[in-house]
Formats: sequence, C-alpha cells, structure tokens
Amino acid sequence: MTTIYSWRIIKLLSVSAVLVLSAQLFVSIPGKPLPKLSPLPEEENRILVPESYHYIINQPDVCRDRIPFLVFMVPVSPQETSARETIRRTWGAPSQDTLTMFYMGLPMGGHLPSIQDQLEDENRKHADIIQMNFQDSYQNLTIKTLMIMNWLATYCPNAVFAMKVDADIFVNVFYLIKWLKGSPRQSFITGSVINDGRPRRDSNSKWYVSEEQYPEDTFPPYVSGAGYVFSADMAGRISWASRFIRMISLEDVYVGLCLRVLGVQPVYSISLPTLRNLFEIRNLEYNRCTFAKLIIVNGFKPSKLQHAWQDFSKGHTSC
Repeated sequence: MTTIYSWRIIKLLSVSAVLVLSAQLFVSIPGKPLPKLSPLPEEENRILVPESYHYIINQPDVCRDRIPFLVFMVPVSPQETSARETIRRTWGAPSQDTLTMFYMGLPMGGHLPSIQDQLEDENRKHADIIQMNFQDSYQNLTIKTLMIMNWLATYCPNAVFAMKVDADIFVNVFYLIKWLKGSPRQSFITGSVINDGRPRRDSNSKWYVSEEQYPEDTFPPYVSGAGYVFSADMAGRISWASRFIRMISLEDVYVGLCLRVLGVQPVYSISLPTLRNLFEIRNLEYNRCTFAKLIIVNGFKPSKLQHAWQDFSKGHTSC
C-alpha cells in the first residue's frame, strides 16, 4: 500500500511539474500595451537597412543545394581568427545537420590591409565568412545582428532553425539537435529569457540608453545575446520589424523590441525534472555530465573550448 501511495505521489508531482513548465514555456504574460507604431524616418532607418551596406565577402550559394536543419550564425570581429578556427574544430564543425557561418564588419584600428588580406586567405580555405562594410564595433552590434538576419532570410531561407551564438560559448550541439526535433518550426525563439530588463540611464555605462532613444522605463522580454535559437522564419520577420524600432546598441534588447512588434513571446527552455535553464549564461567550470544536460555555457575562450571539447565529444554519451 505504501509503495502504491508513493508511486501516485511521484506521478502527481511529475504531472504538476510538466504543467508548471508548460505554463512557463508557452503562456504569454501580459505586459504594457505596444506603443503606437509608425515607420522610422528615412534618416534613422538608413543605418539599419541592408541596402545601406554591401558585401565584401559573401557566400550566396552555400544553401543552394542543401537545406540545413540548423544554421549557426556567429558574430565575430575580423581579428578573432583563433576563435573561428576553434569553433570549426568543435561544435561548429561541418555536419549533415548544421551549417556554421561567421559574420563581421570592417576591422577597427591599424594594420587594416594585412588583417583584410588574412581574412581573404582564410575565406578561400573555408568559405564560411560573411563580411559587410560597416565598422565592426560594440556600438554596431545591432547593425551586425540585423545583417545576420537579413543574410539568413535572403540566402538560406529554407533552413529550419538558426542560432545566433557568440564566439566564446560552449554549445552542446548533440543535445541541441535532438532537442530541436520536437520544437516549433514557426514563430519560435528561445534562450535565456530576461523579463526584468531596464534601461541604464548612466551615460558612463557601457549599456547606456538615453531617454530619447528609448523613453520607456522597462524593456519587453528578450533573450540574452550570448546564444539564442529561433525558427528560421523569424529572421525575415525581425528584419521587417526593425523598420519601426529606433536603433539602440543593445542588440539582444533590440531583437526583443522587434519581437514585441511581431507579437512573438520568447520562451523558456528548461530541463526536467530539475527545471534548470538550458541556456546557461553564467561561467561554469567544465563538467562533462553537467554540460551534457545544457545547451550552452558561457565563458569559453579558444584554448578552454578546445580542451573541454576533446573530452566532451568522446564522453558525453556516457552521462
């Protein structure tokens, strides 16, 4: 009798956990009413539209004869050669399901011709670099993100999913591919969801946003820019929504503002039964079996990523 009663309790708790998780994942929480929308004036919109820039390096045919299940879209600076090489050898290695592309603008600082020459040589070897003629800087991350979205919508529109992911992230590509098989394929975006973001009004802050740029006191829900996954249809829709949103340099917040225009709610991704966020944006010490239950972990420079991947790629199935 005690065994039957205990089993019923376990079943009840399991069902309750699923119901709570479902509510967290898919129920939109009412927020502030959407401000009245009108297209940006031409002079403000010009900085964000792809027609304002041209490709220096492009891969227009990369998806012509294939339909990737998942496109990794990695924003990097031209100088981050080591990061690109390490990603190509680890979670971004070519596969039947995935395609990895690196996106950048023009190099900052001195020695520009030599950096550009090295970049051209690297691209001739790997054919995975996309470069446009905007200045590659932190303040232009939003421009870079919109160029990424436009590239995907233009040159790889039939992809199933895409992931915008920073170069210092550990990606558990094995778990991610398996997990995405059961995810929605339209109007879907997930990551580490931030529901309590507020603009920083201190002009000395790296994340400063003026009241003129954004007069509201809170941000709508958005996903951390460290790494987020979305159904590929969202790329063109986010590009379209940007015509209504004034430029701010916080690219992840900006994507959240576009999602509000579209009426798309970013969703949580949480593991059962632990209810742990699958998109871990904190820095964690490497542990094979902990990482096997996560999609991303933050804070992996090239040497650290290479070292961890040697163990993880061979042993993650034993967890």
